Formats: sequence, structure tokens, C-alpha cells
Amino acid sequence: MIPFFKYFTISSFIALFAIIFQAYFESGQLQEVTEVLSSLMKLENVNRKSIPKVIIGYGSCSDLTVRAVDFLNYSENFKESFSQRDQNDDEINTFDDFMKSFLYYFSKGAAAERYTPNKEMFLNLVNIAKKHESHRWELGGNAAVMGTRFLIEKTEVLLAATMSDKQKTHLINGIDLVDFKPTKDFVDDIHLILEYKTGERFGEHVAPRANRYIIHSDANNPLIISLELLKPNALKGDLFVVSGLQMMDNYPFSSPTLRSERLEAVKNQIISLDKKTLTHFEMASFVEIELLNDLTKYILPYSDSIGLNEQEIDNLLHVLESGKISLVANSNPRVATTLDQMRKVFKILNRNYFANRDTDKNVRMLSRIHIHTLAFQLILNVKDSKWKNIKTAAAKSSLIAHRHVCQTSYVNPDNAILVLDDSFSTSIEENAKTDDVRPKRIDVKKSGSAISCWIEKLKVDEKNLVEVKICVAPVLVCREAKKTVGAGDNISASGLAMQI
Repeated sequence: MIPFFKYFTISSFIALFAIIFQAYFESGQLQEVTEVLSSLMKLENVNRKSIPKVIIGYGSCSDLTVRAVDFLNYSENFKESFSQRDQNDDEINTFDDFMKSFLYYFSKGAAAERYTPNKEMFLNLVNIAKKHESHRWELGGNAAVMGTRFLIEKTEVLLAATMSDKQKTHLINGIDLVDFKPTKDFVDDIHLILEYKTGERFGEHVAPRANRYIIHSDANNPLIISLELLKPNALKGDLFVVSGLQMMDNYPFSSPTLRSERLEAVKNQIISLDKKTLTHFEMASFVEIELLNDLTKYILPYSDSIGLNEQEIDNLLHVLESGKISLVANSNPRVATTLDQMRKVFKILNRNYFANRDTDKNVRMLSRIHIHTLAFQLILNVKDSKWKNIKTAAAKSSLIAHRHVCQTSYVNPDNAILVLDDSFSTSIEENAKTDDVRPKRIDVKKSGSAISCWIEKLKVDEKNLVEVKICVAPVLVCREAKKTVGAGDNISASGLAMQI
């Protein structure tokens, strides 16, 4: 009997020690989260002397959201077709195409938004989704969602979107809408959104992080119908936001030149603005290289600011460097990797600015980049630019990331985790291989704030060394994601609202 009690005592001690260690570890994590939360909340608001005005386009839709793993029936038939999927084949003409595309992005935990010309299939999916117990309807579209967040953050908002009378009832009170009288035949565009959580399984595939897949068959948004509804006398404000252009991706325009003509119309609207009005372009999920090339011609050269997630910065950089797209990237990248991508995009776009500013007086220097990821917010501002309160913007966008995904106004430290490390390298490149001036490493705890900021000098070309300020804010990642769609729009708009 004695040997039994001896082993029983040892095993009990080990179990007890494990419990105590786990409790101690979780207590330390909770304290760290609480300290970061307190630091962020002290920084998140600004005292305004006047209310800034934001003009935002283009479009809106009705979002129909369902829980992906419950809505779709996994079939072993897709296993073989998924493994044979061509990464560059992202056209969705059949249900099989749709499932292959969904499985691809689901397995990567990457957000995606795709068009299908198969309206019969799309409406069939919508009709099934309407009957699903997990479904919910909301006002959607980048411009409408961002406009709502801008209003909440105490700015005046003019929204360029076409809406039915029914959809207008879902628009938050206080947003000014362009004058649009829908005909009897007008139908709001619908986006079907398939949301999933971290660790959810679909067949043999496991989602590495919470995200969403969007499929649509829009008729209004790709044509940017609301553009002409913004009259010249209304284009007076502090910020002009261009969004929703991903609706043009893979859309079958009636003529080969129509898309470029519509994008040129957007460009002309931007250059008609007073130079004092800042411009921002909200990037999205693009897969058509011709469209991305058009964006680098008509939109990016005239943007003061761009907003992107970790997938979009990777894709944009691939296009700028190689002329090829990148469908997916690491869904939880290192800070150093993202910083390097941001610097390269900044240099390439501003190299073009310095090269063309004498021949095109309308081009604008890219003076702000905001990259939002699961673990951190990253904002770059050019020194002495018009962008204010960079640290406040980083704090606000970080907190909005948690509040939106958790669907709460109160941040509960027990429902949050920190993924960002206490210290991080500022680059994966060796300093000897660059002419930039920057610190090698950032120690968050030594900074005395949850947000780390520093100054860098970036060599754009042989003549131009540009001084910038960069801030990184940790995100209090929501343990139980309730809503991922619209997160990027809310995060980006909240950061912008603090800087105008």
C-alpha cells in the first residue's frame, strides 16, 4: 500500500503544481491585458475645437450574414478539387468554384470578397441563407459602414450611396445621404457573408483565425452609380474617402473601357477637391491584376492616405514590385515583416510622386499608411503633414478592433488576449543593407506606454530622404469573435477620425 500512496502523492503534487502554475500564468496575463487596456483608454479620445466633415463614397448594400460551418454542407468531393485548385483561378461561375474558393481562404484564415456572374446560383444561396437560424441582416458596404463609424466618432458625414427607401431606414440618424430617388425597379445589392471563428472545422480544414468570406453578384456598386450624385458644391470637407472599388473586381462590364472610364471619373472627382481636403483610399481584397494596375494609375497617385490589412499590403506590394497578385499572406504576420512591407510601398508610391509632381500638379504625396492586423495596429505619418494625433489614432483603432469583433462597448480583460510581443525588431533586413535611419528594436515595456512610436528617415530616391513617425499599438484580441465583417472599415474610419 505504501508505494501506491507514494505515487499518488507525487502525481497529486504534480497536478496541484500545474493548476497553481496555470493560475499564476493567467493572472499575469490578465494583469498585462488590464495595464494595456488602461493605457489605450487614456489615449483614445481627442478634444475638438470644431467638427470635421467627411465625404465618403461609394455605394452600399444589404449584408446577409450566416455562420459558415453551419450553413455549408461539407462534401468529400471537394477534397480533391481543392487540392488541385489553381491559386490564380478565382473566377466563380459554379457552385463548385464557390466552394473551392471558400475552402481556400477558410483554410488560410484570410478575408476574401468575390464576385459571381451566376445570379441564379447566388440568389439560391441567398434564399437558403434567409431561412438559416444563424442569419442576420444589416446595412453593409464599405462607405456606409465607415460613414457610420465616422458619425459615432463625432464627425459630419456625407455619404455617396444609392439606397432603396427600405434600406434608408437602416441608415443611422445624422448621416447626410446624396439625393437619390430609387425607381420602382431598383433593388439593393446583397452581400452574402460567411463568418467563421478561430479553430472551427470544415471537413479536414481548420480556420487559423476568425474571419469572413463574402460572395456577391452586385449590379449597382461596380458601376459607382453614386459618383455623379456628389455635386461639386458638396465636395467641401476635411477628408474625402474612396472605398468600395473592389466591387469592380471580375465584374463583366458592357465595354472593355468602361471600368477604366469609371475609375478616371473617380480620379477627376478627387482632383476637383480643394488641396486642403485630405484624401484616403481604403484598399480591399482584389484578385484581378488589370484592376490593380488601374488603381495604381487612377487612384493611388492622388491619395494622401491608404488603409489596408495584412493580406492587402502583401498583395499591393507584390503588384508594385512584380506585376503579379498575391491571393493570401500570413494571417498573423510579424511586426518587422509588416513594417518592411509598409516602407517598400511608401517608397515606391512616393518615388512615383517625386518623379511626376512637376508634370502632374494633381498628384499627392502618400503621407499616411494605416495597416490593421489581428495582433497590432500600425500607422505611419510623414513629419509635418496634415495628419494629427497619430498616437490617439493608434489607440482608438486598437480598441475599436476589440469592441467591434466582440460586439461590446465595454472591454472585458477576461475576454482579451495579447498576441504582440513585449519587444520586436523593426525590420527583418540588416541595417547595413539600407540607407534608412531607424532603430533596430523596440522594447514596449521601456516605452512607458502601450503604444510604441519612433522616428525614421526613409530614402525614397537619391534626392529625397523623408522623415516619418511610426506608431504600433497592440490589439486586445477578442477571445470569442462575434462579428468580423466590417471590422476593417470600423478600425480604419476610427483611426482617420482622430487625425483630421
